[in-house]
Amino acid sequence: MPEPQMANLPSRKIRGGRAAPGQVPAFGLAPAGEEAWIEVIQKMDEVYRDLIESQTLLERQHAALREAQQFIGSVLGSMTDVLIACDARGRIQQVNPAMVQLSGIAEAKLVGAAILDLFEDEGGAIAARLGECLRTAQSIADLEVHMRQNGGGETPLALNCSPRLDHRGKLVGIVIVGRPIGELRRAYSELDVAHQKLTRTQQQLVVSEKMAALGRVVAGVAHELNNPISFVFGNMHALKRYGVAITAYLDATHNGTEPKSLDALREKLKIDSIADDIEPLIEGTLEGAERVRAIVQDLRRFSSSQREMPETFDVTRLVRTAVDWVVRAERVKPAVAFDMPDQLDVVARKGYLHQVIVNLVDNAAYVLQGVDDPRIEISCRREGEDVVVKVRDNGTGIAEAHMGQIFEPFFTTKPIGQGTGLGLYVSYGLIKEQRGDLTVANHPDGGAVFTVRFPADVSDG
Repeated sequence: MPEPQMANLPSRKIRGGRAAPGQVPAFGLAPAGEEAWIEVIQKMDEVYRDLIESQTLLERQHAALREAQQFIGSVLGSMTDVLIACDARGRIQQVNPAMVQLSGIAEAKLVGAAILDLFEDEGGAIAARLGECLRTAQSIADLEVHMRQNGGGETPLALNCSPRLDHRGKLVGIVIVGRPIGELRRAYSELDVAHQKLTRTQQQLVVSEKMAALGRVVAGVAHELNNPISFVFGNMHALKRYGVAITAYLDATHNGTEPKSLDALREKLKIDSIADDIEPLIEGTLEGAERVRAIVQDLRRFSSSQREMPETFDVTRLVRTAVDWVVRAERVKPAVAFDMPDQLDVVARKGYLHQVIVNLVDNAAYVLQGVDDPRIEISCRREGEDVVVKVRDNGTGIAEAHMGQIFEPFFTTKPIGQGTGLGLYVSYGLIKEQRGDLTVANHPDGGAVFTVRFPADVSDG
């Protein structure tokens, strides 16, 4: 603004604080000029305040930017993976310390260099993939390359490339993150070791649960063995007596005994009855021996820690055998109702299914202790390509709070020392291994029902 013009002041003094009428103010300013100065000063104050606020805001933004840069720098510095930012022409704009350390090239030399100069690319495959990423803005995952190192040599890397867009969505470059494959291999190796350890632990749990289940049903198994063994023993004693009689008759025949005396001896020794009875007796003995062999094979299969191969067997017979083992060992035996076909052949892992049925029936028998009229209902049928076995008890059912934990390892509602908490967990895993499923629900009429579903033929799995 132009400076206000000074008025010609008279030589006499102005008394008081005011000028006399018709006189100018003491400073020689007209009233209009004074207001203009006040307005100028106010505007200057406003501008000054704006400048101070702008300066304060600028300092805050500068501090925030400095903190952001420090944060980004600390993140980049702490990364063990290689990070490279390139522009749309494939020129390096920024790298992290891991890249500098791994390549052995100073950051100043890396910035501005072509990204393709860092990698061995005889066939041009890497250039094609990175060029595609720059053209189409599509990501690249696990691209294996060999990065050149300062002083010779190379390092294998697994690269992941992502497009970098500006605020308008325009492609301005790519970001490359790489990890030395040696580290990945070490990680995979450690993961494999952990997986093998977990597998061994699971196998040990299966064997432990098998032994615990076998201990619970051993009385029933002993009874199963005792019946055919006793039958075989009885038949063998009869065969021994028959052998003595037949030997005596043959000796008399060879010694030339008169026919009349020989007929009397034949009647006395009951040779004709022996001849009629000996074949059924031998067949019964063989049947008893086969039964003993089958039970022993079931026991060996049940207790074996070896992985089973699928085989053809009758599910109906297996279920009845498993139930018989459990029920015979119970002090108070529940009534068992079967709803099964006479025979149902499947191709599966027999020992696995046997153990599962034993565990389910044993659990059902346990929850029925103290229940009036204890009863277990077992059904088995073919449904399409699957076989479905259901085991239901008429107990109190499963609490809703426990329903989600029922197949968890070491979960049990039994008192300490009476249950491992592994039976249902192991059963669930064994059925899953046969591409099947094991579920549980409370029956509308009371009690719990466990449903086992598995393919009727698992030979292709």
